[in-house]
Amino acid sequence: MVDRRTFTALLAGSLAAPTLAFGKTMTSKNVFYSAVGPELTPYSVDVDKAELSKQAPVSTAANIQYAWPHPSKRYLYVVSSSGGPAAGDVTGSTHVANAFAIDPKTGALKPHGETVKLATRPIHTSVDHSGHFLLIAYNNPSSLTVHRINADGTIGDRVEQPNKLDTGIFAHQIRVTPDNKHVILITRGNNAPSDNHVDPGSIKTFAFKDGVLTNLAAIAPGDGMHFGPRHLDFHPKKPWVYVSIESQNQLAVYKLDDAAGLSRDPLFVKNTLADANSKLRQAAGAIHVSPDGRFVYLANRAWWTSDFEGKKVFTGGENSVAVYSINQTTGEPTLIQNADGHGNYLRTFNLDPSGKLLIAAPLWAIAVRDGNTVTTLPAGLVLYRVGNDGKLTFARKYDNEATEQKQQFWAGMVTLAS
Repeated sequence: MVDRRTFTALLAGSLAAPTLAFGKTMTSKNVFYSAVGPELTPYSVDVDKAELSKQAPVSTAANIQYAWPHPSKRYLYVVSSSGGPAAGDVTGSTHVANAFAIDPKTGALKPHGETVKLATRPIHTSVDHSGHFLLIAYNNPSSLTVHRINADGTIGDRVEQPNKLDTGIFAHQIRVTPDNKHVILITRGNNAPSDNHVDPGSIKTFAFKDGVLTNLAAIAPGDGMHFGPRHLDFHPKKPWVYVSIESQNQLAVYKLDDAAGLSRDPLFVKNTLADANSKLRQAAGAIHVSPDGRFVYLANRAWWTSDFEGKKVFTGGENSVAVYSINQTTGEPTLIQNADGHGNYLRTFNLDPSGKLLIAAPLWAIAVRDGNTVTTLPAGLVLYRVGNDGKLTFARKYDNEATEQKQQFWAGMVTLAS
C-alpha cells in the first residue's frame, strides 16, 4: 500500500491541473509533440511562462512507438505498430514508418510521402547527422534497418546490409555518434528480477558508411546477464556517452572511441534512485544531457500493481526525474536531485534548446490506493522549470486521457526551422 506521504506527492499538481488552451496564439519556436495511441498532437511552447498550447493532431495507422526530427527540422519521422503491451498483442500485424512535413511557423504536421511497411514492431528510430538515412530498431526479434531519406525528405528504399549484423536481444534504441561514423544499438536483454526469460543485455557498435553497417564491438560487463541498458545520450562538447541501465537502476558513463565506437569499460557507474536500498522493483528509463552539457537527466519508473478489492492498484516506488551535475573535466555525474514525477511511468521527456524547461510524459493513468480509498492518478504532460543549478521546480501539469489501453508512448521537443 502507498503511504499517505507518497500518495499526496503523487497527486500534487494533478487535482487542480490547468486546462490546455486549444489553438491559442503563442509566439514560439519550439513545439512539443505527444503521441497517445496512434494520435500525434503538437503543442506550441512558451518557455518563459512554462505553458503549452494544443494544436490539431494527426494520426497514423497504429500506436506510435517513437519519432525523430530531420536535422533540417522540416520533417518528423514516426514509427508505429499494432503490437506491444498496449495492444494486448506483443507481435501485432501492422508496422509502419511515416514522414510528416513540419510547418515552420506553427509546427503543424502534414503527411509527407508514402507510408512504408515494416516487417515487425519498431521500438525506436533516429536520423543520421547528414539527414540521408533513417535508422529503425526492432525489439522482437531484435534487429535493425537503415532506409534512405530522399532529397525531398520522404522515406526511400531500404539499404541492404551485406554483413551479418550482431543485433543482440531486445534492441531498444539506435543512435548515430556525433561524428556520423558509428552506430550504437542498445540491446536491453531480459534480466530484471521477474523476467520469465533471462537474457543478456549489451551495447552493440558498428562502423557506419553510406548507410552500410559493419560489426565492431559488443560491450557488456561479464556475460551481460546483469546488464540491462535502455537508452543513451551524448555530451554536446566532450566525448562522453551517458547510458541508462534499466534493470539495475544505474547511470553508466562511457567514452567515445575511434576504433570500437565506445570504450569497453565505463568511466563511472552511478545509482539513479533517491533510496538505493528500496526493495520495490524499479526501472531506469529515458535519458537526456542538457544542451550546455552541464547536467544529465534520467527518468526513474515504477508501475507495478497489486490487487485491492478487485482493482489493480499501484504498489509503490519512485517515479522521478533524477538530476546529475557533470564534472566538465572528468565527465563524472553527481546525483543532486530526484524530482517527483507527478505521474506514473515517465516513459519519455525532453528539454527545450535553452535548457530552461523540461517536459515529461507519463505513460498512462493508474489507480492509487490511500487507505481504503482508490483514486486515479492521471497521465498528462508535466512541466518543470530548470534552474541555473540544473535542479527542477514543478511548474504545472496538463492532464490527458492516456490509459493502459491507449498509452502516451512517445513525446519530444522540436525547434522549428528558421
